[in-house]
Amino acid sequence: MLCKLAWGNVRRAGRDYLVYLLTLTLGVTVFYAFNTISMQVDIAGIDEEGLAQVMGSMLGDLTYFLAGVMAFLMVYANNFIMKRRKKEFGLYQVLGMGRGRVATIMALETVIVSVVAFVAGIVLGMGLSQLMTFFTASLFKTQIANFHFFFSVHAFNLTLACMLVMFVLTLLLNLRAVRRTKLIELMGAERRNESIKTRNPWIAIAIFAVGVVLVGVAYYRLLRDGFPLTATDSKLQEAMNQFGITTAMVTVGTFALFWGLSGMLIKLLQSLRSVYWRGLNMFTVRQLAAKVNTVCFSMGVIAMLLFLAITSVTCGMSIANVMNENLERYNPVDVSQTYVYYTPDTLDYYKEYINPSEADRMVLADTTVDLYPAWHGDPWHGDRIDSDNVADGIKGKSADNNDETSKKVNIADIAGEHVQIDSYLSYPVGGSNPSVTPSEMCKIMGEKLPKAFGGSNADAMGLFVTPASQYNKLRQMMGEEPVHIGHDQYLLTCDMGGELVDLYTKYMAGGHTLTLGGHTLKPAADKSDEDTAAIANSAMGSNPGTVVVADELLSQLNLQPYSSSLLVNYKQGMDTTEADESIKYTVLDNLLVDGKEPGSWGTFITRSEMYVQAAQMNGLISYLAIYIGFVLVVACAAILSIQQLSNVADGSRSYRVLAQIGCDDRQIRHSVMAQQAVFFLFPLAVGLAHSFVALKVIIELVSIFGNMSIGGTVGLTCAIFLAAYGGYFLVTYLMSTGMVQAAIATRYSE
Repeated sequence: MLCKLAWGNVRRAGRDYLVYLLTLTLGVTVFYAFNTISMQVDIAGIDEEGLAQVMGSMLGDLTYFLAGVMAFLMVYANNFIMKRRKKEFGLYQVLGMGRGRVATIMALETVIVSVVAFVAGIVLGMGLSQLMTFFTASLFKTQIANFHFFFSVHAFNLTLACMLVMFVLTLLLNLRAVRRTKLIELMGAERRNESIKTRNPWIAIAIFAVGVVLVGVAYYRLLRDGFPLTATDSKLQEAMNQFGITTAMVTVGTFALFWGLSGMLIKLLQSLRSVYWRGLNMFTVRQLAAKVNTVCFSMGVIAMLLFLAITSVTCGMSIANVMNENLERYNPVDVSQTYVYYTPDTLDYYKEYINPSEADRMVLADTTVDLYPAWHGDPWHGDRIDSDNVADGIKGKSADNNDETSKKVNIADIAGEHVQIDSYLSYPVGGSNPSVTPSEMCKIMGEKLPKAFGGSNADAMGLFVTPASQYNKLRQMMGEEPVHIGHDQYLLTCDMGGELVDLYTKYMAGGHTLTLGGHTLKPAADKSDEDTAAIANSAMGSNPGTVVVADELLSQLNLQPYSSSLLVNYKQGMDTTEADESIKYTVLDNLLVDGKEPGSWGTFITRSEMYVQAAQMNGLISYLAIYIGFVLVVACAAILSIQQLSNVADGSRSYRVLAQIGCDDRQIRHSVMAQQAVFFLFPLAVGLAHSFVALKVIIELVSIFGNMSIGGTVGLTCAIFLAAYGGYFLVTYLMSTGMVQAAIATRYSE
């Protein structure tokens, strides 16, 4: 009997349960789909070791976040339903039904709705997870060779456990509410409408103005200072403190905006008498003012959450796009190996902060070494390297520290064209002050240094210097004509694109000179090279700025060596996969000068490996950004929807009175639409404003690595968000009009 009654109640009160059901279903759908990542990765053909585990671990942490969001929304929506149903439950008690049976009916209704939402969510989640497999493959640049329908028992059990916990929590809260609420309170629940209390308009306007000023100043500070990521180590703490102040200002300002909104709206619209007295505008404004008083805090929270959602998705996907677009330029050869020399700063750092005994085996590098013989497996026979002191314990190790020495491969069997790029600091051996820096170049041109570069250690290090012969050999490998650089000329190169290349191009086009070791150099061209400027394979560029000079000039300068990079292309006709596998077993000999190390082996990476790693990184960033963004948007929309439905329920008597005095349905619907549009659009507008300012700063930060275009990403992000956000708005409006029509149709007065 009770089950039948509970089922009838759910059917009859379907409109009240709709938002609750929709939110819970979407939560289950997203929760299940995103927890099937391990199976998506497998089917998508992403077989890199550890990727599924990494993504699973990261998503596992986010699972708790989503579970918390779902629990909050479930409780929030349930409170709305309880408020709507209190009178009905009170009537049951008047008719003689005990509180235990009322609680049982309530529990059964919760079970029915939860089961329906769970089943619908799992079905939709299964479909979404199949679609996300193709999306995952696209993000990670793979091809699906053997697609098949799959069902994740792990994701199902996890979703079920989460649902059970939330169900028990909701049930306990409902039982507690019934036990503590008196019968008179249950019967009069709908009568206790919120009284319309408006704030002093002048105080509200003042608070609103304070909010505008705080947000404006925060925008200015953020645009001026950028993110703390651009600060040097010595100024990092100060930058973090200033960023904290900026964050506090924009947060407080946002809440102040919404706090003062109600009084300001009344004052503004009252001054526009032709608008204020038209139709139901006076009623609508008074309703808005009353409700803003109570929801200003939640509107502020929603605006900040929308800001985080929009920024995270747009920024994450845009950065991934920048990396993808520049991969070819960043990785010009099949494989590269870098050797990093010890400088005075390196030795001092080891002696003071690491281990003085470690520094005893190091020696200041005063010349570069030939890397190919060392990688070839033959001892070095140059003047500065003592072949008798090659460390036997180190000799025989593979390039990636694979100890399978039985598979040792000679680099000569793999390598075709190769070139070594030697990079020197722009000061002599034993010196410390660079001769060529981006900040000095900007000073000469009378321009500001890009914020992303000005606070970095790279500017203090200065530009690198490399010989023209090596640079031209690299160009020849890449099918480009050599560039003539005279004894008194220079050429600037950079593979990071964006603002750096623009800076160097402008400097050369202006005919500005450079001074190295007392030699004044003129530009050899009017444009900086970025297409053949990579000095090693990398993810975000390896050459922030290099001065190419004539070999004979370089030999006279006695500059401090910084690094050497050996760039190798495989022999023509060689299978890349086989070559990548073979090169793992090539040998890197330890290089010693008088028994000491002039440097250490650095990054070893193949082009195909970098492409795979970049695809994985970009895919992971995009995946997590979309995940977080979608969850936050749905949460915001659900909170707003429930709030508006609650407002309509509270104002049912007002709408009934409006109908009785002759207002037609069209006017009433327009009033409902206007109220809900304000509550949905104002947080969205503030969130978008915050996002655009933050994205401008992020674009400036990322532009040091390449030109960042966010147009397409913003469009896609807005489309996804508007679909979810607008869907909730539409559902809310339809449910609200239905509730208003039901209230108007009621013939008795309260």
